[in-house]
Amino acid sequence: MTTRIPSHQLSSGLYVSGRPEQLKERQPTMASRAVPYTGGDVKKSGELGKMFDIQVTDQANTKLPSRPSSSSQPNSGSVRSGSNSGPVKKTSGPLPLQPTGLITSGPIGSGPLSNRRSGQLDYSGSGSGSVKAGYGSAVTSLGEDVKVGFRVSRAVAWVVMVVVAMGVMVGAFLMVAVKKAVVLVAVAAVVGPLFIGMIWNCVWGRRGLLGFVKKYPDTELRGAIDGQYVKVTGVVTCGSIPLESSYQRVPRCVYVSTELHEYKGCGGKPANPKHRCFSWGSRHLEKYVSDFYISDFQSGLRALVKAGYGAKVAPFVKPATVVNITKGNRDLSPSFLRWLADRNLSSDDRIMRLKEGYIKEGSTVSVMGVVRRHDNVLMIVPSTEPVSTGCQWSRCLLPTYVEGLILTCDDNQDGDVVPV
Repeated sequence: MTTRIPSHQLSSGLYVSGRPEQLKERQPTMASRAVPYTGGDVKKSGELGKMFDIQVTDQANTKLPSRPSSSSQPNSGSVRSGSNSGPVKKTSGPLPLQPTGLITSGPIGSGPLSNRRSGQLDYSGSGSGSVKAGYGSAVTSLGEDVKVGFRVSRAVAWVVMVVVAMGVMVGAFLMVAVKKAVVLVAVAAVVGPLFIGMIWNCVWGRRGLLGFVKKYPDTELRGAIDGQYVKVTGVVTCGSIPLESSYQRVPRCVYVSTELHEYKGCGGKPANPKHRCFSWGSRHLEKYVSDFYISDFQSGLRALVKAGYGAKVAPFVKPATVVNITKGNRDLSPSFLRWLADRNLSSDDRIMRLKEGYIKEGSTVSVMGVVRRHDNVLMIVPSTEPVSTGCQWSRCLLPTYVEGLILTCDDNQDGDVVPV
């Protein structure tokens, strides 16, 4: 017995097997609904406006322009393909709506990256003109002066102190009992040269250190081993963050410093709490250094000098006087007045002197530090221990100590710049 397979005829006249397919009712799409066009106005967007505490316009009583149908737009497949270029208004609610459409928890521009780029000066001041200049953490901010000190063995110091104390006591006793000051004269003959030697080292210790750095032999980077203390002399180039001087705006520097000094007379205003009469005192200081490269003159190799990120650096760069205000010269230049106003510094009747020093890209520099090799990268980093000059008997100088990278540059910075 055979079973007959059902068949049916299509609209084209072709017979196919099977029963005809039942047509299902199609569900309406979003595009088939009449959605009012808001033009980007949050107040006219219904529930969206309520989310941001915005008074919503009554759409029943407000006649809005109807949205063109999708059939009149050849490339529009849904409602989302329509125009949304209307302005989004700023609100004071807890969730402000950004112009990009993102919902954030803070006002526009409140993030740390709103107006800040790493390595660039950030001048964020109030309406009064005060400016706070600062670099990112990749740039090291230095203090006023390089701390140079000399050390004496603790045992030697105690022996000298005990001998001096005993000599003074014996001399005083003999002077009272025998009325002879021979012992006191002998003690003064011993103590006097010691005090003179201490004063001598305090005055000439910095020059002795510079002489030690100048006479220290240069090291060829090609043969330097890891952990070796070296002195490298060569041409510097900027790293990822070039610096700019504060007043003269000298670009592409690896080190910049700007110092404002004031002279105090008998009854003048002090520049700082430690300012003494009839002397110059530091009122404002800006001193920065960042990572840079140095090309060795002897081998031609280039090394990365790690001077940024808070490293200890001892720069010996002599600044030049760029502004000198005296009693006879009170004509302040507009640029200097603007520089003072940006830092909220007064420009009253004071004797001022502005000094600025820098190391430009292409300058010849000497760097003293420790060699480090890491993944084929040659670096010069600060020493973990203070550097000693040793006793300089010809100059009657005790061992002088300094911490960090030692950075020196010639006085004539503009004349010996190599184009790079």
